[in-house]
Amino acid sequence: MPPGRQWYDAEAGPLVRPYAVTGGRTRSGPGGVRFDLIALVEADDAAADRRGASLLGPEHRALLSLCGQDARSVAELSADADLPVGVVRVLLGDLLEAGCVRVSRPVPPARLPDEWVLREVIDGLRAL
Repeated sequence: MPPGRQWYDAEAGPLVRPYAVTGGRTRSGPGGVRFDLIALVEADDAAADRRGASLLGPEHRALLSLCGQDARSVAELSADADLPVGVVRVLLGDLLEAGCVRVSRPVPPARLPDEWVLREVIDGLRAL
């Protein structure tokens, strides 16, 4: 490309395509674990140390450091790491498979109690 015809500027830094970060994968791990946007991810420091930092890529290490202090949602990790959600899901699948993170998945709405059950419980408690 001739100078001045670049579609990005010098301040953007090195450009790495999302498919290069994930190795061309769009699904996480062999189990195809699906991460909800509000699933909470927490780093398991002992497992990460056993795994060794050399076996993890820079994006993996960045996600581990972000969720090392407190549990964070997948959406927060994506925003804080400045990576697309799809890429973060694939990388988290790698970390989960390696045992470096723990994931708390939200309860699906179908498993939550119905509103009428909760109202009956409240009414029963008020009657006491």
